[in-house]
Amino acid sequence: MPKIPDCDRCLMYSYDPHLVCTVHPTGPDGDRCIDFRLDPNTQAEELWQPDGATYYNGELILQPRQRWTQEQQLELLDWHPMFTGFCPRCGAKYECDYTARVHWDCGVCGWMDDTV
Repeated sequence: MPKIPDCDRCLMYSYDPHLVCTVHPTGPDGDRCIDFRLDPNTQAEELWQPDGATYYNGELILQPRQRWTQEQQLELLDWHPMFTGFCPRCGAKYECDYTARVHWDCGVCGWMDDTV
């Protein structure tokens, strides 16, 4: 739903994930709202965040540095046993215990998973 930065400070803001406000349930039409009324009880909150960080529940969380490029991550989908179910070297089939597995080393040919 489109909302503008003023919505969070407006008296008519609904604090509902399905409605933006009581006057404009789907949000204002433009980049300004003619019905904006400053809520005297709101506190100004600075939501500046550095690159590689995001706010979760009001707390700034730094994202870990990725060692794989986006292209490498997409290639990983084509060959890694977690996604294919087979060893990339010998083709041996892995058991379907995906939730319990941490390492994907092959017991048949000795291929070692160095992605973790």
